[in-house]
Amino acid sequence: MTATAPPVGEPDRTQPRNTPASPAAARLLRLLPAAVAALCGVLLYVSFPPRTLWWLALPAFAGLGWALRGRGWKAGLGLGYLFGLGFLLPLLVWTGVEVGPGPWLALAVIEAVFVALVGAGVAVVSRLPGWPLWAAALWTAGEAARARVPFEGFPWGKIAFGQADGLFLPLAAVGGTPVLGFAVVLCGFGLHEAVRAAVRARRTGRIRRSAAAAALLSVAVPVLGALAARPLVSAEAEDGTATVAVIQGNVPRAGLDFNAQRRAVLDYHARETERLAAEVEAGKADRPDFVLWPENSSDIDPFANADARAVIDRAARAIGAPISVGGVVERDGKLLNEQILWDPAKGPVDTYDKRQIQPFGEYLPLRSLIGAINDEWTSMVSQDFSRGTEPGVFTMAGTEVGLVTCYEAAFDWAVRSEVTDGAQLISVPSNNATFDRSEMTYQQLAMSRVRAVEHSRTVTVPVTSGVSAIIMPDGRITQKTGMFVADSLVQEVPLRSSQTPATRLGVAPEIVLVLVAAGGLGWAVAAGVRGRRAGGV
Repeated sequence: MTATAPPVGEPDRTQPRNTPASPAAARLLRLLPAAVAALCGVLLYVSFPPRTLWWLALPAFAGLGWALRGRGWKAGLGLGYLFGLGFLLPLLVWTGVEVGPGPWLALAVIEAVFVALVGAGVAVVSRLPGWPLWAAALWTAGEAARARVPFEGFPWGKIAFGQADGLFLPLAAVGGTPVLGFAVVLCGFGLHEAVRAAVRARRTGRIRRSAAAAALLSVAVPVLGALAARPLVSAEAEDGTATVAVIQGNVPRAGLDFNAQRRAVLDYHARETERLAAEVEAGKADRPDFVLWPENSSDIDPFANADARAVIDRAARAIGAPISVGGVVERDGKLLNEQILWDPAKGPVDTYDKRQIQPFGEYLPLRSLIGAINDEWTSMVSQDFSRGTEPGVFTMAGTEVGLVTCYEAAFDWAVRSEVTDGAQLISVPSNNATFDRSEMTYQQLAMSRVRAVEHSRTVTVPVTSGVSAIIMPDGRITQKTGMFVADSLVQEVPLRSSQTPATRLGVAPEIVLVLVAAGGLGWAVAAGVRGRRAGGV
């Protein structure tokens, strides 16, 4: 009777196995894939900012490929979950800085479920020819899902956001974060397959040319693609230049309780703007065309409070330039996280309301359920913010400035919409004071660097307490502040209006990769069904 291959997605039990020396050794051998998966997840975390070890993502995925290849979907589910926990638990620890470990652990545990599902899928497709391609597409599909559900998604930890210093960064201009992340994961899985093919060739003396070619292409194509994409990355001015000032006023102290000192925060930003104005008058600093304040720089509503309005008016007149002010505004019974364009002569002339608001930070899903668990959490978000509906592009001294408020920078659509609406420069006003000196600000800064290359725009990052920065369209940081200091950054920056392929294509590359993932998974499942039928004959 002819032997049949095991169905796709099921472990291969037809191959001879080496008998371990003892039951203890057998147990350790069984635990090895789990340990490797978890440790590779940690390795992926280490590849993220503030470290510049972007290349560690490649061995992280190579190790995950070793753990998953040839296993059944159930094993893949568990191993993928361990990988996800190893990655997300340390990456997201900042979410518990002020509210304790409960929300942090809950977030990591839930988000790791997406990685677990990807692990199951990778195990299933790992018997297909050219499996790194299908596996990398599945990872992209997992990120696409995680960016949309639950509660409109949480894209934090996209592989692309760990590559701001990496070789693959130019691919962001080709197809955005999905293509950049896909290339990194493909290269990692391809690295495993290349090593596996080399070991097999050395052991048997034979080279399986098709498998070796697929492995080498999985590594070479992303690298060559990144090199070929370099001409898309440029910091040259297309529409002249503008001199921009980024203000970091600092806060009285770190933590959520700084909101009780809202007037002090406003005063700090006005004072730093006036200090800069004095330096300009003394010839010690260039005169800015416009000034950018961070999110929550005026938590006192300047439309309803004359004293707050007077403070901002005085700062705008002192610097003699329009200011984008981050305010908390109540209008028509709605609470809004708003950027306000403040003219030195006319006062407020335009607004942008944050569209992608943060669950559990700016609004509370499942409020009654969460209140039953811990009423302190509901008191932290006593009133939900409302969402804006329109892109925010301010005309500031003749420059079109696109506003992407803090959390929105993690979402592809929110950044792209400002560029397609005419932005020549992007500003990401943020408030990181709530997260103390954690890695959060560096992770978010890396996102802005990727966005700069993705859309070929200068990106400014004004932050209440740091790190504020000015980023060139090629992703380079040219100036940045420290944390929890008052400071200002003034620089002449290039303005650009051309659109990268990533800007023009929008969500299309992600859709294509999701379809590739679905095709690979469908092929693997169909092959598995045929294999089981053949085995039963």
